[in-house]
Amino acid sequence: MEPMACSSPRLLFCYYRHPLPNEKLPKSSRFCGKPTNIWPFKTQFEVNTATSNVEEKERPKFRWTEVNPNSLTEEQKLMISQLPRKMEKRCKALMRQIICFSSEKGNLCELLGAWARLMRPRRADWLAMLKELRNMNHPLFLEISELALLEESLEANVRDYTKMIHLYANLGRLQDAENILAAMGRRGLICDQVTLTTMIHMYSKAGNFKLAEETFKEMKLLGESLDKRSYGAMIMGYIRAGMPNKGEDLIKEMEQQQIYAGREVYKALLRTYSMKGDAEGAQRIFDEIQVAGICPDIKLCGLLINAFVVASQSQKARVAFENMREAGIEPSDKCVALVLAAYEKENKVNTAMDFLVNLEREGFMIGREASDVLVRWFRRLGVVEEVASVLKEYAANELSGEREDRASHTKAISMKHSGNSKKYKSDFNSRAISPFVSRSLAFSATISLSMKLKRL
Repeated sequence: MEPMACSSPRLLFCYYRHPLPNEKLPKSSRFCGKPTNIWPFKTQFEVNTATSNVEEKERPKFRWTEVNPNSLTEEQKLMISQLPRKMEKRCKALMRQIICFSSEKGNLCELLGAWARLMRPRRADWLAMLKELRNMNHPLFLEISELALLEESLEANVRDYTKMIHLYANLGRLQDAENILAAMGRRGLICDQVTLTTMIHMYSKAGNFKLAEETFKEMKLLGESLDKRSYGAMIMGYIRAGMPNKGEDLIKEMEQQQIYAGREVYKALLRTYSMKGDAEGAQRIFDEIQVAGICPDIKLCGLLINAFVVASQSQKARVAFENMREAGIEPSDKCVALVLAAYEKENKVNTAMDFLVNLEREGFMIGREASDVLVRWFRRLGVVEEVASVLKEYAANELSGEREDRASHTKAISMKHSGNSKKYKSDFNSRAISPFVSRSLAFSATISLSMKLKRL
């Protein structure tokens, strides 16, 4: 079996492949038990480690002394008192040292080495200590975790290195993550699908799309079947790179293998098409979501409707809205506002009013967002005063018993008769109209007639 390095020097990982028939292998590779690292330079992680080893030989070994309770600050006392009661004594001893640690006492590498020599911890002790540091959100957690990988008693495996890479990736520290990956390769540990998926996520989030794509190609060469997380990482990379079509190609490739992406991946792809106004692409992804066995919710339906709105296809937006209702999904005010916005773009006043009347008959009351769309539309048509007159008359006849509506009606009348007509017209905006609009839609036919007399 021949070790083979990846084609990209920045990925810094190796994998095995079986030799081809009648293929002559180099003598060194016939008995090579560890993967060959093609990266000729030492990483900063390994340089620091080598420097620490030299210093450790030159200086005397670290002396372990128990923490003096009288020298503790109140904050340190509180942190020590909050350590788990069931934690092993050897772990508590190290935790006390870390909590009270200062650069004057030495360095962390010496501290961990002394603890390993004196207490002889097991892997479970290391993991318990690191878990507690992470729960405490201790500032030395990352540095200690990195140094712990060098200790033999931890028995570090691929997954331990992967967790460190994931931590650095979440913090956007790409160089540190690559250093850990290189150190893992030098220790003879081979990257697996989980590690490479983490690298793809990291590269795509950082905008290094080419590295993400190269890593994905190398992962396919491992010969293992990819899972939905690996595919999903690359699909998100294509989305961030502005190439949803390639992400959709991977969706189809997954379906051929009976693998389906997660809801968030489909949602991200649908959102990309929706914001671009690619109605056909959005409809395809929406259909793929249902093929994958995912029940569309109000947010997914809203993204589909928005795609039709941006594409100026009000009829299809209305069809998508009605299909959503037939599926038993209660429409939100956001969806109603989207349909109204589609009608506004095509200036279909009567169709919009019929839409609102039908909603009112079924007991649906529009909210603030849909009301704001109507107000904006009325202002653009120049019929604010006519609408205000209709609303005031309706409020006086139908809602005179409610204090809030009566106060708004009185305010509107007083502004009209104040003598400042310009201020009345400019101030009668969504704050004055929206409460009436959201209260009921029985006046919509009157509004439509008023608009027709004014404009049509």
